[in-house]
Amino acid sequence: MNKQTIRKDWIHNRSVYLLAIPIFLYFIIWSYLPMVGVVLAFEDYTPRGGFIFSQWVGVQNFTDFFSSYYLWRLLRNTLLLSILNLIINFPAPIILALLLNELQNEVFKKVIQTISYMPFFVSTVVICGIIVDFMGYDGAITKILVKMGLAENKDLLTLKGYFRPVYVLSSTWQGIGYGSIIYLAALSGVDQELYEAARIDGANRWQQTWHVTLPGIAPTVIIMLIMQIGSLLSSSTDKIILLYRTQTYEVADTIGTFVYRRGIQGGEYGYSTAVGLFNSFVNLMLLFTANSLSRKYSETSLF
Repeated sequence: MNKQTIRKDWIHNRSVYLLAIPIFLYFIIWSYLPMVGVVLAFEDYTPRGGFIFSQWVGVQNFTDFFSSYYLWRLLRNTLLLSILNLIINFPAPIILALLLNELQNEVFKKVIQTISYMPFFVSTVVICGIIVDFMGYDGAITKILVKMGLAENKDLLTLKGYFRPVYVLSSTWQGIGYGSIIYLAALSGVDQELYEAARIDGANRWQQTWHVTLPGIAPTVIIMLIMQIGSLLSSSTDKIILLYRTQTYEVADTIGTFVYRRGIQGGEYGYSTAVGLFNSFVNLMLLFTANSLSRKYSETSLF
């Protein structure tokens, strides 16, 4: 592409490029410049020494993490929470979108949509505060479960068996409505003539959903699944920190919470950066793997 072509393209699409400038600046400032901090993973970083004068330790931080007593516990908990979240919370918005798409009463449909969207716009801190109150010693959920003979009269969040269900199901409640928006948009793009053809062929509502609706939104579902797999080891750290207790570390402590404790609370910046870098690298490999498999077995991929 020569200079004249670039100049013509700039003149023709100048408004588009100007609109894109803030987006580029955002990613450069908040996503790419902070990547300089990756060097901390290879240093015994101290605020006094800074990036330049802190002692260089090579891969020692990674070696310490891979030989850590907590390694397998962190990997197990992170994978379990992420996989449970994927199994339950990935299809949930799709199912809700399909159900909403079947509603004929527009007023009722909008009411259900509004109610399902609302939890997403509530702060995670507030959501966790509600969960803590409801599942505390005198919480409403605790009292109901005690009367039904399903739980002991104590703070349920201190019991290991409750943490994972609470974490996953509260995420379902919080995100199912908002997550359905993109699938409702995809459903609106399905050709209505396909439904008419299916009805003429004698297909019932279930058959229309299986043979027309799901194939119509399959590309959107695949893209969202690839993105979800690409963040498989990135559990909601802030939510876990707000919900877990010392008694539940064995089932709740993840890579993200470990980085928080060792880095923010313990001041081991180099070590925590190395753990975070390892986590990001695994997520990147998962993203490339999922994208490659999708490109190989379907016509849809991110790149």
